[in-house]
Amino acid sequence: MLETFNAFVTKINGFVWGPVMLILLVGTHVYLTFRTRIIQRKTITAIKLSVTPDSEASGDVSGFGALATALAATIGTGNIVGVATAIGAGGPGAVFWMWLTGLFGMATKFGEATLAVKYRVKAKDGSFIGGPMYALERGLGQKWLGVLFAIFTGIACFGIGNMTQGNSIAESVSGTFGVPKVITGIILMIATGLVILGGVKSISKVCEKLIPLMAGLYILGCLIICVINGAYIPAAFSAIIRGAFNPQAVGGGFVGATVVACIRAGVSRGLFTNESGLGSAPIVDACAATRNTSRQALISMSGVFWDTIVVCLMTGLVLVSSIIKDPVGMEGLKGAQMTAGAFNAIPVIGPAVLTFGLITFAWSTILGWAYYGERAWVYLVGVEAIKPFRVAWTIVVLVGCSAALDVVWNVADTLNACMAFPNLIALLGLSGVIASETKKYVWDKDAEMGGLMKWMDDVAPSVDK
Repeated sequence: MLETFNAFVTKINGFVWGPVMLILLVGTHVYLTFRTRIIQRKTITAIKLSVTPDSEASGDVSGFGALATALAATIGTGNIVGVATAIGAGGPGAVFWMWLTGLFGMATKFGEATLAVKYRVKAKDGSFIGGPMYALERGLGQKWLGVLFAIFTGIACFGIGNMTQGNSIAESVSGTFGVPKVITGIILMIATGLVILGGVKSISKVCEKLIPLMAGLYILGCLIICVINGAYIPAAFSAIIRGAFNPQAVGGGFVGATVVACIRAGVSRGLFTNESGLGSAPIVDACAATRNTSRQALISMSGVFWDTIVVCLMTGLVLVSSIIKDPVGMEGLKGAQMTAGAFNAIPVIGPAVLTFGLITFAWSTILGWAYYGERAWVYLVGVEAIKPFRVAWTIVVLVGCSAALDVVWNVADTLNACMAFPNLIALLGLSGVIASETKKYVWDKDAEMGGLMKWMDDVAPSVDK
């Protein structure tokens, strides 16, 4: 019965994440890129704003705290395993399409955050609440779509943001250090409970410290491997670029693939990794301390830069250069095994560095998605849902560490696609609002300044004076 149900869900997955969804998501990325007048031009400004406190803004957490929490949910096992899966299915050229998807996806992330701040509301306790459900209700006047989004998010979070992540941690620790999965689950459950019981402020504080550490160490590991594989890096770049348009011509241990398979593998993994268009990150963007919509939107946009443009590209270079260097040794390796094979190039500590990356990436995802799920249930049933949700979340972490998760993963994957549909309706239906807010707070301010792109005055202290 379970196998039949899993096969049925797998077929649904193939449909909801098929060409229609990919075209809709990528189309939205491109459309919003032009509606925002290529907001990606502001990437340097966005990065600088993300580490610049705004004392005059109102919100529950800092802009960087919101970014760190969103990055906690998006920088996950997909950055390590997802890139390897994309290369396995589409060849090295899939890395190029992941990168390109992230580049255009920055505009969608900007649009999501713009709407989240624009339509956020204050709860009775004075905290800010927002996200696609509020944009759909207050912006489009379609509360039923907001309810649907919240239902999909409230259920999907337990799979994609909890059980599957906990299982990845338990598998990694068991394989590297031989620790029983139950022990890992108990420790992880306690650690998660201690953080999420304090709410978004507690989660953001932990993420502010955890994200730079985990991403920094992982990128350092990637850089070390790139130095070790230095002679093969130019060939890796070449394989990624050539393979994007002519995958079958790429040799060096890579399995041949069609152009369509290469594009689909790169685009689908890229979309899954940075979550642009999914509607999750704007839930935390809504509670950020920001004086206007565009400031936090720029900060949120920088998350896609770090997630896909930097981390995924580094992983891709490591994997492709390792395969070119040792095609026999890397042959037949897939997913996490492929990444592990590449990290073995670092003597002694390579596997430990990768394991630490997997653990921290997955745990941060558990923390970030805890807030997303909580806000979805608050929208559906009110603040009474907060305590029961947090208790349930910590228990499910333990269950996920030792459970068989094929069905859970597939169901969650399907619900993720269901989240995207109403969110994309909000983005497209309110694209005029996004364009108007961007013009008001970004481009008009540039004109007032005579085009002098001084980052301290660009969108932050200069606006709303």
